[in-house]
Amino acid sequence: MEAVQKTPEREAFYKKIDSENLSALWNVLGDLVTPEPRSACRPHLWKFDSIRDYMNEAGKLITAKEAERRVLVLENPGLRGQSKVTTSLFAGVQMVVPGDVAPAHRHSQSALRFVLEGKGAHTTVDGERTAMEPGDFIITPSMTWHDHSNETNEPMFWLDGLDIPMVQFFDASFAEGANEDQQKISKPAGDSFARYGHNLLPVDERRKSRTSPIFNYPYSHTREALERAKMRDEWDACHGLKLKFSNPETGDFAMPTIGTFIQLLPKSFKTARYRSTDATVFVAIEGKGRTRIGDQTFEWGARDLFVVPSWHWVTHEADTDAVLFSFSDRPVQQKLDLFREDRGNA
Repeated sequence: MEAVQKTPEREAFYKKIDSENLSALWNVLGDLVTPEPRSACRPHLWKFDSIRDYMNEAGKLITAKEAERRVLVLENPGLRGQSKVTTSLFAGVQMVVPGDVAPAHRHSQSALRFVLEGKGAHTTVDGERTAMEPGDFIITPSMTWHDHSNETNEPMFWLDGLDIPMVQFFDASFAEGANEDQQKISKPAGDSFARYGHNLLPVDERRKSRTSPIFNYPYSHTREALERAKMRDEWDACHGLKLKFSNPETGDFAMPTIGTFIQLLPKSFKTARYRSTDATVFVAIEGKGRTRIGDQTFEWGARDLFVVPSWHWVTHEADTDAVLFSFSDRPVQQKLDLFREDRGNA
């Protein structure tokens, strides 16, 4: 593309049209339509042990009710001050200590919880309460009431992932609080999984939500699925063994705006190079290893978190059997025909 030259006449023209809130596309086209993704998002790793220490300190400074949600935001170093882990997604680590109640509210933004540490605290979504254990993947669909509580003797920590930047981009945010801190329980525990988690669906049910009717995918079932798939010995060169969490009604992603995945890497497995347009947040729930993103290498262990920006080459190497949970905006990109991947030399 030929460079646009500056002349006094052109500069005078630009100044004239600026007063009418107009600008010349030819001056900015190269920054708007780029040959490849160009993002301020940068690779980064957060050590969970450090986050836990900071969260424990925060627990002495502010209550869950005062904070509404006691969360430390994972801010991408290239997007500081924007509460973004990628350009389209939010991530944070939430702590609920014994006796805490994170009060009921609802909002347009869809949320996921991936439990990192602790056992037995509860989250309630639209009248159904579920106990939380490490590795559980829990969904809070758009505009559903939800609250959290901890009646155990230990603090609970989980990863929050939300489509806040996406909703913000569309100017579609709504939120409201409930009159009571905790909503009334109107369904038995495990109701959604009992109804929808066994490949059987109510024949006449008509649901309007595009989100999975299962709101807790227990890690015990997830881990079993990985072990069963492992028996086929069909390892993908770029991913090891990678599964997506799905909506049993449609077979699509479990959430309409956020794709969620679980990935098994056996000991000593090293993946081939891979890149894709969906910037992705990873957390190790088991094992340890390292991930190379571009020219940077990040060593991770259980509960550590890291982010891979769009269109960056990535490889994973496991020192022990390792399980990675990840999430990205892939469902949106695929529906808009924007998603692209490159498997390198695989």
